[in-house]
Amino acid sequence: MPLTVVRHESEHLYAEQPETDAGRRLSEAILHLWRAERDQMEQAQQSSELSTMDLTALRYLVQGRRDGRDLGPKDLMVMLNTSSATVTNVVDRLVARDYVQRVDHPTDRRAHYLVATDAAVQRVDDSFAPHHSAIVAVINELPEHEAECAADVVRRIAKELDKFV
Repeated sequence: MPLTVVRHESEHLYAEQPETDAGRRLSEAILHLWRAERDQMEQAQQSSELSTMDLTALRYLVQGRRDGRDLGPKDLMVMLNTSSATVTNVVDRLVARDYVQRVDHPTDRRAHYLVATDAAVQRVDDSFAPHHSAIVAVINELPEHEAECAADVVRRIAKELDKFV
């Protein structure tokens, strides 16, 4: 019973319904996608065997590695919007699991960089691969004109939502 309430609440628009049947089906599809994305994020977090904060930090560090960026604890503080103490605890846990290495800064002996290890890259990829593979598989099946139309709708909605951030 409680899960039924949760499912139905996430299908509810807190605004007027779209005017057309097609518009209502589109809003239902978007809300379904949002719910499925949220559920997949929870699944990825559980499969990673990391806390939400630790996984988020690890994802940022893996992305930094992929982008060739040197990231330090202060960068993680900004990206995670949290305190120095929290970042220290997160990094300590990730180092203990061999997901992160502290690398000395080349010119500032008081500073260090945080580098995601190969194991970290594998953990993040394994946690998100099923979710991302499913998205890519559906996209690859779409005729180009449908993919363009869908991309346009998603971009327009995202642009409108960005105004509230």
